[in-house]
Amino acid sequence: MMRAEWPTNPTKLKPKLVPLYAVVLQVYAPLRHNIIWSVKMSRRPLSILLAGIGINLSIGVLYAWSVFKDALINDLGWTATQASTPYSVAIVVFSIATLTAGVLQDKFGPKKIIMLGGSFVGAGMILTGLMTNPTAVVLTFGVVVGTGIGFAYACVTPAAMKWWHPSKKGLVSGLIVGGFGLGAVYVAPLTKALVAAYDIQTAFMILGAGIIVISVGLGMTVVNPPEGYVAEGPKDWEADTASTGIEMTWRDMLKTKQFYFLFVMFALASSAGVMLIGNITQIGSLQVGLEGAVYLVSLLAIANAAGRVLGGLVSEKLGRVNTLIVVFLLQAAKMWFFMGISTEAMLVTGAIIGALTYGSLLSVFPSLTADYFGLKGYGANYGLVYLGWGLSGALGPVIASLSFDNTGSFNTAYMISAGMLTFAALIAFATKAPVASVTKVQIKAKAKTALASA
Repeated sequence: MMRAEWPTNPTKLKPKLVPLYAVVLQVYAPLRHNIIWSVKMSRRPLSILLAGIGINLSIGVLYAWSVFKDALINDLGWTATQASTPYSVAIVVFSIATLTAGVLQDKFGPKKIIMLGGSFVGAGMILTGLMTNPTAVVLTFGVVVGTGIGFAYACVTPAAMKWWHPSKKGLVSGLIVGGFGLGAVYVAPLTKALVAAYDIQTAFMILGAGIIVISVGLGMTVVNPPEGYVAEGPKDWEADTASTGIEMTWRDMLKTKQFYFLFVMFALASSAGVMLIGNITQIGSLQVGLEGAVYLVSLLAIANAAGRVLGGLVSEKLGRVNTLIVVFLLQAAKMWFFMGISTEAMLVTGAIIGALTYGSLLSVFPSLTADYFGLKGYGANYGLVYLGWGLSGALGPVIASLSFDNTGSFNTAYMISAGMLTFAALIAFATKAPVASVTKVQIKAKAKTALASA
């Protein structure tokens, strides 16, 4: 029997097999790459949105400061002024850091700045746990933590909005900033439990370690979309009439009156909410005789977060400026309502309305900034607008404390705040999209381009 003989030279098979294999490989490899890339891109908007919410939840320690404050007074023997100063400094530093982070993220991207910010918040909390001196805590919490919060907070919203269709801009903004407002819901009871189990210093350090792990880990996933990316949206969607459809740098923005309108409105309106959050337990004690109503802190945090989401949703339907007008007028009415509060039910109702309206500002103003001045330079642009919120952190508490120290009540503060909110509503009525000023900027840009090419 004859045995089959195989070719002694395997290369004789190549002319028949290699071309077929090569063709399959050339077709399959790019196709597989494109499919995987498409799947990743389709999931990226949602993953970045969730990461942004998680980051803001992890760094949202500011609105729970009242719990830290009580422990510093009771455990370390600090005065009320000493225990309040780190919080006040953190608010001011927070707003300034937001501006700095806006410029940095436009240059380096959001991922690095978020990771740096999360590291600052966590490290600042750990350092605070190692300190007992009030001045040192002003530096570790007020400066370091405040800077870190500003860095991380400033980057998550613009990055997420770039991945979503403009029709979802308000909702995306509301959900992400809502995470920051909601932070106090878990930070307050967790801190209380840690203080009870250990002490305030250990609580700071444990929270700091957790913040680093969560915020830095999630921050690694937040990136801007690739060049030329266009988010999918409803086919029948038409751009909001408030949107200019243009891109402005912060220098161009400062030349518009709309920036100053937004800045002043933000400062005046936010001061009412900051005043309420910082004095709600004292208001309850003074006007209702409600002692130790710590539950109001969590209630305000929930309503604050809900207001940020609802504000974004309502502004998509009603329009940004129209939403602000309604919010300002509701806030003014609420201030007059607070003058007559005498029962716990009235206090809870007023607190919920106040936190809802305050929270809505933190989603409408970011979206309105993007509408008027574009997304390309949004980080620096909103950083400047956000300084108005930083001003409110000093404005509201000062008005409240002067009213109480001079009259023994908050009635004068309520009336002043109502007047400020009415003025803010008048400004809103006069606020229009910066079409004319943008046209001038575009004409100058085109003229420069023409001269350069000539």
